[in-house]
Amino acid sequence: MSNTALLERPTTAPARHLRAVTAPVETIAPQRPAEERALPAGTAPRGFALYVGIDEAKVAASGVSLGVLVDALRRTLADLAPTAETYATVALAPVGSGGRDVDVVRLALHEPSAIARTKNEEPEDEDRAPGGVVVDISRKRVLIDGESAAFTFKEFELLQYLVLREGRTIERTELVSSLWQGTTDDEAPGERTIDVHVRRLRAKLGRYEDIVRTVRGVGYRFDRHADVSIRYGHGTPSPDRF
Repeated sequence: MSNTALLERPTTAPARHLRAVTAPVETIAPQRPAEERALPAGTAPRGFALYVGIDEAKVAASGVSLGVLVDALRRTLADLAPTAETYATVALAPVGSGGRDVDVVRLALHEPSAIARTKNEEPEDEDRAPGGVVVDISRKRVLIDGESAAFTFKEFELLQYLVLREGRTIERTELVSSLWQGTTDDEAPGERTIDVHVRRLRAKLGRYEDIVRTVRGVGYRFDRHADVSIRYGHGTPSPDRF
C-alpha cells in the first residue's frame, strides 16, 4: 500500500491533540540548548526539522493516520508558538526498502548527515544502463535504451511528478499549481499548455510513450511498465501531502 493511498482514505479515528510536557522528565544524556552550541560564523537558527520514522502499518495499528499525526503536531506547535510557520511532507521509499524507518525518512528528505554516511555506498556503474527507460531521479535525467534523452528541465519535472505518484491520475490544474509554483497568474501556463508539454515528453520517450497515459477529461497518469526502471539515489524526492 502506498503512502498516497493511506492519506487519501478518510479516517474515522479522532484526532489526538498532543500536549506539551510540563512536568520534569528524567533524561539520560541531556544536550546543551541549541543557543549554547557553537554555530558556524555568520549563521543563526531559523527553525528545526523533526524526522518521524513510522510506516503505514505501524501508524494504522495506533488507530490514526499520518495526516492525523501531522495535524496534532501542528496544533500543539500553534499552542506553544503561535507565530511559527510549519511545512510537512511525506517521505517515500521504494517498496521493500530495509533499514530503520527514521533512517529511510532522513535519506528520502535529503538530510545532509544521512546522505554523507551513505554516499560511498552508491554503485560506480550507474551509467551502464539496461535497455528500456531509466528515470534517474537522483541525477535528473532519463536514459532510453542506454542513451541520455534530451529532456528539458520542465519536461523532466513533469515526468518525475507523475512517476512519484505512480498509478494516480493527476489533474492538469494540479500539474500547473505544483510545477509552476511562485509564478503569477499571467506567467502560469494554461491547462492546454500542459497537453503540449506532455506531447513533447511522449515524443522524446519514443516507443515507450505509453508509460504516460491520458485519462480523458481528467489528466495524466504514469503506469509502471516492464521496460521502465526508477533510480532513487539517496532517497526519493517526496511530494507535498499536508
